[in-house]
Amino acid sequence: MDEAAGLEEAIGRYNDAWNVQDLDAIHAAHAPDVVFENHTAGERAEGAGPVREHIAQIFRNWPDLRFTSRRLYVRDSLVVSEWTAHATRDGKRLEWDGIDVFPFENGLIKRKDVYSAGHRPRSS
Repeated sequence: MDEAAGLEEAIGRYNDAWNVQDLDAIHAAHAPDVVFENHTAGERAEGAGPVREHIAQIFRNWPDLRFTSRRLYVRDSLVVSEWTAHATRDGKRLEWDGIDVFPFENGLIKRKDVYSAGHRPRSS
């Protein structure tokens, strides 16, 4: 399998793990020194343990959070994923678009940089 196909498969598993909120599978995909930075929300966690806890808090805040993939770009140990998030807040169904940028190292996610319209979601 070439690198691009392997990365596409890895991101597919990672996205599936997010959609079922499987912290163990998400954690297993991260490098020990992973950085998770949500540039829109001004949130940053560094290291596998703090990143795991940060994601656990996201799931506690958004128990029905799910993502649909719109486009995926894979090249040279880098994946860019365009997505739409879906969740409920105060009884309202919300959705917003975003992009994740994932540099990989040794088959693991080194960073997850999130850019989204989460600060202005659409009601559906």
